[in-house]
Amino acid sequence: MPSKSALWRDRDFVRLWLAQSVSAFGARITRDGLPIAAVLGFGASPSQVGLLAALSYGPALVVGLAAGGFVDRSRRRGLMMAADLLRAVVLASLPIAALLHVLALSQLYVAAALVGAASVLFEIADHAYLPGLVAPEHLVAANSSLSATESVAEIAGPALAGVLFQILAIPIAIAANAVTYLASAAVLATIRKPELTPAPEPQARWADDVALGFGAAWRHPLVRPIFLMTCAQSLAGGIFGATYMIFCLRVVGLGPGLLGVAIAMGGVGALAGSVLAGWLSRRFGVGPSILGAQAMFGVVGILIALTPAEPKSGLAMLMVSQFLGDAVAVAAMVLGGSLRQTVLPPEVLGRVGASFKAAAGGLAIVGALLGGALGEALGIRGAIVAGAVGLCLCPLFGLPSPLRRLREMPAGPG
Repeated sequence: MPSKSALWRDRDFVRLWLAQSVSAFGARITRDGLPIAAVLGFGASPSQVGLLAALSYGPALVVGLAAGGFVDRSRRRGLMMAADLLRAVVLASLPIAALLHVLALSQLYVAAALVGAASVLFEIADHAYLPGLVAPEHLVAANSSLSATESVAEIAGPALAGVLFQILAIPIAIAANAVTYLASAAVLATIRKPELTPAPEPQARWADDVALGFGAAWRHPLVRPIFLMTCAQSLAGGIFGATYMIFCLRVVGLGPGLLGVAIAMGGVGALAGSVLAGWLSRRFGVGPSILGAQAMFGVVGILIALTPAEPKSGLAMLMVSQFLGDAVAVAAMVLGGSLRQTVLPPEVLGRVGASFKAAAGGLAIVGALLGGALGEALGIRGAIVAGAVGLCLCPLFGLPSPLRRLREMPAGPG
């Protein structure tokens, strides 16, 4: 078994980890800070805050479709640094506009869209960059470590955003957020290991890049079931996303504070899942661990659907569900992502990662619309049940595939 200490003796990986840590916290501060700025600074209505959220998440579909080939034909670390610098410049423009007394809610909308697009580009480039930085036997440990940092950021980032916007004036808090991205770019610039120059390819049409990404994901017998399960989970998860908050607040009867406690338990579970991913793969095998984690995620959906309509016992059920659900989801994500990075050629990782992003983003939107319709037709709990059933069906896409028999991570592409 590869030694984790060997990974942490790799100074370049540590630098990447530090950069991603700062960037992850910055992303959470942006995600939660811009709505706070909209509400406190402009008295934004719920529909205006909803539009701001849509503009933050919408770029996942657009950039996911457009950026894959660009990433594969470019140096990935340079793209990550450029994404950091773009986010810093966009956010820095907000306090400057405030000082000039020209800051408007429309500028927050533009900032949310640009920062969201740059964040998706950063994630796609990062996924493609990691296999060239660390040895193949360290990929699972590296992905687990990076995922653990994401989990900590998910727990502490929203609280940090609240503190910054509570104790500092809004423009100063946004400027502090911009500094996190500058720091991430600066640390990335110190990585010493040369990045391999991408193999020259003729400039392709956008549609050809999209087709190549989806085709490479579909043709590989180990990647295809992960792609299908990701799509199914995004569709079912969209149903949950459209109804979960209303379910917790109106059906279970939680207040916003207790709801925050339940959601924070998800971050703790995600941290546990990032640590357990390697152990699960060694104990049960890579493929069975991915399928088992997907099946467990469906069971957690059923637990949520069965949550009693009473705040005290409902909170306990939701806290357990959030912990278990995020733990198994992150374990599956770490192992599935590591498998993709191992078995696919480096020159297509950007386009395949983009295809995953685009498919998941598009189906999540469909699921959210479907969840709203089901909530109207079946009631909120009925919509939650429908989402849970969908999550339970996800592992069926992997059972007939070679993934079910995969015990160890393959040696390389093929």
